[in-house]
Amino acid sequence: MKILHRYVLKEHVGPLTFALTALTSILLLQYIGKHFGELVGKGLPTLVIAEFFGLSVPLTVALTLPMAVLVATLYAFSRLAAENEITALKASGVSLINVLKPVLWAALGVTLLMVGFNDQVLPRSNHRLAVLQRDIAQKKPTFGLREQVINEVSPGKFYLRAGHLDEASNVMREVTIYDMADPTRRRTIYADSGNMRMTNGMSDLEMTLYNGHTEDVPVNNLAELQRLYFNVDLVRVRGVGNQFQKTTSDSYKSDREMTVCEMQQAQDKARREHALAQGEFEKKRAALRKNGIKLSKDVLSLNSNAPWDIGLGSLYCNAVALILPKQAKAQSASSTPQRVLGGTSPGYNGPVQPITMGQAKKGEINTADLALIENLRLRLQDSSQLMNSYGVEIHKKFALAVACFVFVLLGAPIALRFPRGGVGLTIGVSLFVFALYYICLIAGESIAKRGLMPAVVSMWMANVIFSLVALWLLAKMGKESSTARGGDMKEMLGAIRGSIRSRIGWKDRRVRRERIAA
Repeated sequence: MKILHRYVLKEHVGPLTFALTALTSILLLQYIGKHFGELVGKGLPTLVIAEFFGLSVPLTVALTLPMAVLVATLYAFSRLAAENEITALKASGVSLINVLKPVLWAALGVTLLMVGFNDQVLPRSNHRLAVLQRDIAQKKPTFGLREQVINEVSPGKFYLRAGHLDEASNVMREVTIYDMADPTRRRTIYADSGNMRMTNGMSDLEMTLYNGHTEDVPVNNLAELQRLYFNVDLVRVRGVGNQFQKTTSDSYKSDREMTVCEMQQAQDKARREHALAQGEFEKKRAALRKNGIKLSKDVLSLNSNAPWDIGLGSLYCNAVALILPKQAKAQSASSTPQRVLGGTSPGYNGPVQPITMGQAKKGEINTADLALIENLRLRLQDSSQLMNSYGVEIHKKFALAVACFVFVLLGAPIALRFPRGGVGLTIGVSLFVFALYYICLIAGESIAKRGLMPAVVSMWMANVIFSLVALWLLAKMGKESSTARGGDMKEMLGAIRGSIRSRIGWKDRRVRRERIAA
């Protein structure tokens, strides 16, 4: 059996390598093409561009590896069946389960490898890629300005639009400048022409404008307008250098840049804050309703319960803690949730409302009480949204890894049912399964983040559906009525058309019987 197992696994290595390389290259080119405008024309070092490409690979591999596993399974088993090797094995007394067993063990290994990859490699590469993209976005070369487009010269402060730009002489025509550096005023400069140059060691941009005017409008009084005409005006924008500076440390991480344990800690913190706000909200709402105060529809209909979860992240982190050595951590005073006067908790930046229960008389509207319960409602919504977001990302990491095992269960019986499907079967079934799986994954992610369905249900829904289909096909495996001479794409499409026609014919016959009976 060991020889057979090695042979079956060897049949999967080639298709898996080819499919993983091809699919990763396609998605990688698509991702790079989407961000191509951020890289060209900025004089970036070669190592920076190579790092951008390298950090984009883990993101695509996390999506393409389950696809590649399905393609390899379909192609390998279809080839074994088409060349009558499966028939020879069955004639020798080898069951299909024994043929499938080494592939299932290999798929389980790939699944465990993907769990570690999605937990450790992927978030770190995503974080470094996000930091690198921000560093690249801050690099503003002068030759990167484009005609007839509002160019951001200084982020959030200075914008320039020119009807014509001469790259050789740096001459501009029909110039419009939007200066938002002063938050109290909005200044717009119009000029017929001008030129620009870099000064102060290529760090500042200096522009000389000719024949124009400046419009100045105070933010607090939009009806006031100051207009100043000029023949020559000098404008300098400081800190617009053409030097790329790489950030060495950045502590901020989004949910896709965190490991499972980091997200679990953030989710637990949000759950504690939700529990504090829930208790205060329930008591305050009950007291206001008892006093006969009319509450808003949002307050009355709010479900204050925390989002339900099975705690998969906690189980994983506990298992990791048993394997890895423990690290000593200093406990800070702010790590323990404490009740704060006015119904606030750590992490809440809203106003502190020192309100005591029962201040308002029966039927009397207390605006402070209404403001407090509205703040509590917003805190409950924010903490619930955070828990849903972290829950989605935690379950998504595991669901994508388990998809490798599910696709092996699904691909093997399909390939054996249609042995002469060849490349057509592989491409057709793969595209259908990929599209359906990722539609379910994206839809489930959106539904879970909006709180309409628990994250564990929405993110595992696609795996459960495909697993049930795979188990049904495995139960029928070995009972196929077709032979190796059939079982191609035509038979597959014919079976689908026949099933549709039989259903339509059955409905037509039922309608005719009902008409005769009437």
